[in-house]
Amino acid sequence: MPKRGQMKKGATKDSVRQRRYNSSPEQKKNRASRNAARAKAAKVGRVHKGDGKDVDHKDSNPRNNSSGNTRVQTKKTNRSLRGSKNGMSKGAKKTAGKRK
Repeated sequence: MPKRGQMKKGATKDSVRQRRYNSSPEQKKNRASRNAARAKAAKVGRVHKGDGKDVDHKDSNPRNNSSGNTRVQTKKTNRSLRGSKNGMSKGAKKTAGKRK
């Protein structure tokens, strides 16, 4: 077993990169804030353990946990919006206003 801070013998470049990214101070704070948003929603009764729901941040800022910025969505819906704003994919934004 590797010591703390070391990688496994057969670790791929991707897994090393991902571990380094997830262990950065900024990402730790973002993750803690997402967990806090879920805990807050669970305390109020909006989500339950194992219900298949995610707590979504409307403005995509995980540190903004105000009640007006969070909403409960299915995992499928929430994760389909990843990397886009307002549910539009990057390719759709470019062609949204153009007519043929």
